[in-house]
Amino acid sequence: MTTTAEPPTTAEPPPAAVACTGLDHAFGDTKAVDGLDLTVHAGEVFGLLGPNGAGKTTAIRCVTTLLPVPPGRVRVFGHDAGDERMAVRRLLGYVPQQLSADAHLTGRENVSLFARVFDVPRRERAERVSQALAAVDLADAADRLAGTYSGGMVRRLELAQALVSAPRLLILDEPTIGLDPIARTSVWEHITAVREATGMTVLVTTHYMDEADRYCDRVALMHRGRVRALGTPAALRRGLGKRRGAAATDPPPTLEDVFRDVAGSGLDDSSGGFSDVRSTRRTAQRVG
Repeated sequence: MTTTAEPPTTAEPPPAAVACTGLDHAFGDTKAVDGLDLTVHAGEVFGLLGPNGAGKTTAIRCVTTLLPVPPGRVRVFGHDAGDERMAVRRLLGYVPQQLSADAHLTGRENVSLFARVFDVPRRERAERVSQALAAVDLADAADRLAGTYSGGMVRRLELAQALVSAPRLLILDEPTIGLDPIARTSVWEHITAVREATGMTVLVTTHYMDEADRYCDRVALMHRGRVRALGTPAALRRGLGKRRGAAATDPPPTLEDVFRDVAGSGLDDSSGGFSDVRSTRRTAQRVG
C-alpha cells in the first residue's frame, strides 16, 4: 500500500512592521507624499532621510494615523491604517518633532498621563511608568518638574512617554534635534538598549547623517515625496563610490555625500515651507 506524502506546509511570513503602497498626500495644491512605496521590516531600525519638505513627517503622520489615508495604502503589522486606526495606534509609540512633555508636571506625571492616554490597564500603570523611566535613566529625576530638566533629559522623558505602552513600533521624528553631541549619544544609547531588550521596530527621521549611518540597519532617502535611494548605509556609500569611479586611494563617500547626491539639485526654496522651518527652530530652541 502506498501513501501519498502531504505537501509540506509553509508558514506565512510575518507582516511587515510598516508597508506603504502608492501612498499620496497633498495639502491643497502641494503634494507632500507622491506614490510612496516603503517597507519597514519587523525588528529593524529604519531611517527615513531627506531635506526639509521631502515628505518625511507627512509620511510619518500617515503611518501614525494622525493624517487620514485611504484603505489599503498603509499597513502596520498587517493592520490597515485607513480602516483600523485604533488597532494601529495601540501598536505605536511616537516621539514627534515638537516637544510633548509638560514643563509643569513631574517626569512621572508626564509618563503617567501617556499611560492613561494609551489605555495601559490601571493595575499595571505604576509599574509600567517606573519601568519606562528606568529604561531611559530618569528614575532618580522622576519626581522633579520636567521644566527643570536639561534638553537631553526632556527628549529621554518623551522617549519614556512613547515606551510606556510597550509599543511594537517606535516612531521618532527628529528625536535629537537641537541636542549637543553627548546628549544625542545618550538618547541613542537608550533607544538601542530598549530595542535590544524588547525587539521592537524603530522608524526614525533625522538630519544627522552620522546617526543614521551608525544606528540604522537600512535607510531610505526621500525627495519630493518619493523614495530615491534605499538600502543599508554601507551599500549606499559603496554604490555612490562606484558611480563616481572613485579610486582606491580616494576617501570613501559618506552618507552625507549620498544625501547630497540624491537631493542636491533640489535643495532650493521649495524644499521646505516657512512653517516647517519655524517649527523646527522653535523645537531646537526649547530643547537646547
